Amino acid sequence: MGSDVRDEASIQSVGDYDYLQTFCIVQDMPRRTDSKALAVMKELGVVRPLELERRGIPRACLYELARAGFVERQGRGLYVVKGHRYTRHHALAQVAKRVPRGVVCLLSALSFHGLTTQLPPEVWLALPEKARRPHLEYPRLRVARFSGAALSEGIERHTIESVGVRVYSAAKTVADCFKYRNKIGIDVAVEALKDFTRTHRGGANALARFARICRVSRVMQPYLDSIA
Repeated sequence: MGSDVRDEASIQSVGDYDYLQTFCIVQDMPRRTDSKALAVMKELGVVRPLELERRGIPRACLYELARAGFVERQGRGLYVVKGHRYTRHHALAQVAKRVPRGVVCLLSALSFHGLTTQLPPEVWLALPEKARRPHLEYPRLRVARFSGAALSEGIERHTIESVGVRVYSAAKTVADCFKYRNKIGIDVAVEALKDFTRTHRGGANALARFARICRVSRVMQPYLDSIA
């Protein structure tokens, strides 16, 4: 081949996804499956092997790419393409892949909505009362049990690193913080309420609605009066 085509070893050292695609096509090698796998992984962001299998890509291809350095393992059953663009909320995308029915809540939802400057070391996740607790190597989870309307209402769907993530709305999260004040601290709940009223000028109705759903209207009212 001409000098414009680098050998496979040099490609691995560079880790260049775009050049790998060109290399596979020019060489007409069975590497085309690898190229397809990388394209799918870039589309999906954080990937589970089963998702690739559904696209006709065997797990063996994924593992070969990981050994070659084109793919990085994030934890049990989670992979990203080398050079993946991480965001501040990468852990939420990881959890959403492993526990798609969970909803990001409490301190993690506060952080996502910018209602706290702290990034909690664990991902707070709402699950039904009888749901099995997930076992993740990383990130660590703090599971809160929800039921009825407190579980199903106020869910927003966001995209983080191409991954769909379910997160409770800002107003729902503030109400949840008062409901779970014994877990996270009343000071955290009050600060979240202050930040919400400052940044969501038209959010009083939503806040009142979720306070009723979470049955914390009476608990919240003195604090609302104090900042009115």
